[in-house]
Amino acid sequence: MIYAPIALFVFNRADHTEETINALLKNEESAVSDLIIYSDAAKNIQQEPAVKAVRDYISKIKGFKKITIIEQENNLGLSTSIIKGVTSIVNKYGKIIVLEDDLIVGPYFLDFMNRSLAQYEHNDRVASIHGYIYPVTTQVPEVFFLKGADCWGWATWKRAWDIFEPDGLKLIARLKKMNLQNEFDFDGTYSYYQMLLDQSNGLNQSWAVRWYASAFLKDMLTLYPGRSQVQNIGLDNSGTHCSATEIYNTVITTKRVDNIYAEIKVNKDAREAFKLFFKNLQTSTSNITLMQKFKNLLRPAYKLIKNI
Repeated sequence: MIYAPIALFVFNRADHTEETINALLKNEESAVSDLIIYSDAAKNIQQEPAVKAVRDYISKIKGFKKITIIEQENNLGLSTSIIKGVTSIVNKYGKIIVLEDDLIVGPYFLDFMNRSLAQYEHNDRVASIHGYIYPVTTQVPEVFFLKGADCWGWATWKRAWDIFEPDGLKLIARLKKMNLQNEFDFDGTYSYYQMLLDQSNGLNQSWAVRWYASAFLKDMLTLYPGRSQVQNIGLDNSGTHCSATEIYNTVITTKRVDNIYAEIKVNKDAREAFKLFFKNLQTSTSNITLMQKFKNLLRPAYKLIKNI
């Protein structure tokens, strides 16, 4: 097997980056895989020490077949970093495994990614392989397909990444023309369309919603594991695009996925499981927002009492 190169995008969180690397090194395939690290530059002078700490750490990493470090001179931001980095790597290698600096993987993550890349390489309906699955409350198959693409520990090929459309306005126009907004939002359970609108209006820089929309509009599918191979440890306000929440926490499987073949069509049961998670997510998010507002209302009174 020709193992896919691993692209790791890092910024200013040395502790998280170290955890990500340590988890990767528990995969046997690390020793035969190329690791390409994209280190973004600081936005301002205040961030420079944290960025330097990351660069000091990554310069000492060992355990991979080959390590290439690309240190940006100017801050690109995560979106531009990933779009440029993924494009560069797939143009050279033909395929890629993508991680960010706050993703912890299980011991069979690289096994799952590489075998799945080989299995579906020549099936033009398949856009990508994904390692994370939401902590759904209903049973799903060992592997299954859903329409679109995803972003927490994933892999793809040049033939699929070539369909990525960076212009959010074009994606919105196509969704509206085909009247797919509701399906795009998992039947109204998650506001992906609004996220795409916000991106096109400069309110966010999400590359991921554009990747999802690009694959979705081409009626392409992504393979998911029934047990998560990935956990995001960056949802603790330490990241630029993160907010504190435990809603997405899941248990990383320590078992190998034996059967990576699934019928190449949307799995209706899995889609319903995702919809249920999104509905519960709306309720949980609303409760968190109400609690935060309540705390904000109490804060002035607390300060007054504290000073008495």
